[in-house]
Amino acid sequence: MKLFYELLLYFQKRGYYVCQRIADRLGIRAKIVRTSFMYLTFVTLGFGFALYLFLAFWIRIKDIIYTKRSSVFDL
Repeated sequence: MKLFYELLLYFQKRGYYVCQRIADRLGIRAKIVRTSFMYLTFVTLGFGFALYLFLAFWIRIKDIIYTKRSSVFDL
């Protein structure tokens, strides 16, 4: 059980903030988005989790590509 809590703490500290970023974009609370992902996961037998991982990957790629640089020499 201790391993589970350590894993949970790891993901909470180093997560991708997918729900937070979606909530900021939509102008709603992150708790509502997280709850929606949980319900979607249980109702569709895992599709919500797959969608969450896809969005985490997509946001990470977008952050890598669209980083703001202060000058042309930062390339």
